Amino acid sequence: MKDRYYSEDKMHELLADSERLLQVVSRFSIPLGVGDKTIEQVCRENHIDTATFLVIVNFTHSGGDYSYPHDTKIDLQTLKKYLQNTHIYLLKFLLPHIRRHLIDALGSSLNNDITFLIIKFFDEYYKELENHMNVEDKEIFMRLDELQKGKKIKKLSSEISRIHTAPIEQKLSELKNIIIKYYTSESDNNMIYNILQHLFICEYDLYIHDRIENLLLIPEIKKLEQQNERNSASSNAEDENTDNNGELTEREKEIITGVVKGLTNKEIADKLFISVNTVTTHRRNIARKLNIHSPAGLTIYAIMNNFVDIKEIKL
Repeated sequence: MKDRYYSEDKMHELLADSERLLQVVSRFSIPLGVGDKTIEQVCRENHIDTATFLVIVNFTHSGGDYSYPHDTKIDLQTLKKYLQNTHIYLLKFLLPHIRRHLIDALGSSLNNDITFLIIKFFDEYYKELENHMNVEDKEIFMRLDELQKGKKIKKLSSEISRIHTAPIEQKLSELKNIIIKYYTSESDNNMIYNILQHLFICEYDLYIHDRIENLLLIPEIKKLEQQNERNSASSNAEDENTDNNGELTEREKEIITGVVKGLTNKEIADKLFISVNTVTTHRRNIARKLNIHSPAGLTIYAIMNNFVDIKEIKL
């Protein structure tokens, strides 16, 4: 068993190392039959960011105590995909599996009242976890896409910190301890031990999930928010200090390039990580400086001044 995995290591070694790492790989929808390919080769073939994949692998492998190099560039879309697939696995497969076997194991061993209370406890926890993950899917991950496009939104890092005020695996640990302390049966205990094993797996999975969001996702979102604030401040300063001698700024040249390539104001804004209002302001300044008010006129100007190649333009 390795202490840490690197891009040049073989993927088959990782898959055979532990159940925990097998689960990580499965959540990236990586097919088996990896042969002797390296981790980097398999990630590249499956369009997965290798650096982010390795951070998640090593984080899980270390029990949540892995400190990744500060210069590692985390791909937020890769991280988001992993977390969303974890939600699906837990809510659609593992927890329903535990519930079915829990009913089978308790139904023949405890009185109906105790069985009812334990199942009720489990169902309440499931609903709580489902709500928690729905908030992440609908309020965090969807808005993460907007944040990556440079849009101004409410502090996403603060929102996700708010919904992580308590460990999401805590109540599951309570259920596990209740069964260990108070379950009694004269029949075969294999079924209940199997349930406990799955509860341990689920508890650890939720613990790592929580740690990844708190120690990987939130810091990366904060970096993105800070970058957007700097971009916004720079853009605002540019708007306030437009060049009055008639020369185009670099940003105005980028706007012209976008216009002549047929992009809408929104598409230009998304590409340059600025607001639509900022694009509109730049276009007014461009029209004033050049005295050109049509896309056709800008196209001729852009070609003549080598902003774009004529092959890039649909005539």
